[in-house]
Amino acid sequence: LNTPKRVARMYPELLSGYKTDTEKLLNKAIFNVTYDDMVIVRDIEYFSMCEHHMLPFMGRAHVAYIPNGQVIGLSKIPRIVDMFARRLQVQEQMTRQIADFIMELLKPQGVAVVVEGLHLCAMMRGVKKHDARMTTSTMLGTFRTRVATRQEFLNHLDRGADPLRI
Repeated sequence: LNTPKRVARMYPELLSGYKTDTEKLLNKAIFNVTYDDMVIVRDIEYFSMCEHHMLPFMGRAHVAYIPNGQVIGLSKIPRIVDMFARRLQVQEQMTRQIADFIMELLKPQGVAVVVEGLHLCAMMRGVKKHDARMTTSTMLGTFRTRVATRQEFLNHLDRGADPLRI
């Protein structure tokens, strides 16, 4: 079966986020714009590994930002999510890392990240709750200081949301 070899080949792929070349990931896809309203990329599927139990957790990330003269190519937001998901991780930290990275990169008026996750460490062991999902959020800039901006983002997430499935 070659199980040890398969596992040895699997982990570099599952944990490839540690070695991501951010310059290559971004590929110069930052563009100057006059657009200054909310940009949302939602329902970004991710898979990660719990740093406590080395069991998978997975779900969806929703990312928004309000440009301050620059936007990033659409495909780059899911790539950023993957970069942080493909590490030994906890959801709370991953949520913050995604927001901080985009804030530092674009210097937007604000960044909002909401992450939903199903954790096999809580489904297979311990409490064994199959339907419990975790939701984490990080709000920076205007999403943190302006309730109306934060609410607009959250309202967008309420529209057309499908149930989270594995």
